[in-house]
Amino acid sequence: MSRTDLVADVFTIIRNAIMIKRDIVDVPASNTIKAILAILKEEGYIENFKVIDDKKQGIARIYLKYIAAKSAIRNIKRISRPGLRLYVKHKKVPSVLRGKGIAIISTPKGLMTDSAAREQGLGGEVIGYVW
Repeated sequence: MSRTDLVADVFTIIRNAIMIKRDIVDVPASNTIKAILAILKEEGYIENFKVIDDKKQGIARIYLKYIAAKSAIRNIKRISRPGLRLYVKHKKVPSVLRGKGIAIISTPKGLMTDSAAREQGLGGEVIGYVW
């Protein structure tokens, strides 16, 4: 099965795993997915992740985080997609739920959160929102 939008597929896998309260979920790995997972770990939305080499693309094993039986990730949403890319200038970087969530931005200096992009004065493609 060919995947058109790997990021959207991974977000859907995470969303579905949270709905059935799984602790661990495996997703296909890529450099973009690893960068997104590193941001989610740094911001406290997941416990940890590790990349498993399977002699093909690789698998990223995600350890989901729950606080008092509720997921740390309330919602995860893909914004920019292959059919409609969403780019923002550095002055228009979105804020998610007035700063309670994060927007993942792909900038010329790599993937980063909306607050980091604002600090560095960078714009780019809005990958998704997490809250």
